[in-house]
Amino acid sequence: MTTKPINPTDTTQPATPRTLLKAPSPPGPAFEMRFTSTPRGARLARRLAAVRLDAWGIPYGTDPHDTIVLIVAELTANAVSHGHVPGRDFHLRLHATPDGRTVRVEVTDTRTERHPRRPTAPQEADGTDEAGRGLLLVTQLATRWDWHPRPDGPGKTVWAEYEQVRAALREWNGYDPGVREQAAPGAGSDRRVGEARGQSN
Repeated sequence: MTTKPINPTDTTQPATPRTLLKAPSPPGPAFEMRFTSTPRGARLARRLAAVRLDAWGIPYGTDPHDTIVLIVAELTANAVSHGHVPGRDFHLRLHATPDGRTVRVEVTDTRTERHPRRPTAPQEADGTDEAGRGLLLVTQLATRWDWHPRPDGPGKTVWAEYEQVRAALREWNGYDPGVREQAAPGAGSDRRVGEARGQSN
């Protein structure tokens, strides 16, 4: 079966589907992935974040690496414990600025009726809110943290930033790397992560 050819004199234009434009991602290396909202998913998110940080030049065993991984662990554990919705995943995004000074952790869940309190100073936080000790620890570890409603659906995103990464690495045995990876992970970056894992063993 053939279709009728378009009349070349017809000025009617076919409808063009609208494309929703997404906000451009900030520059610098980034890693993001969805995980099952289970303790196993939280553990996997923590391990992959550790590998990615090492690939970016924040090595295993350094204070910045261990601190950021602990922040990831606490935020993903909170997403599983307090943001769990049956059948829905949580989303982790890890982003470093191009100069390697700041790493931002974002964890998004799909639960709408339970929100953490806004950040408070460590001496003022009593740890009795729904996130409990997890966000109290994040308050002590991160430079800043907060949360906002999920922009593209139900739920919320809890984020935390750790600053002065390179300064902390310089204090750690004089180590001062540059960020090794300048693009979001793709097929090539997966290979580099595998190499980084082999070097760290």
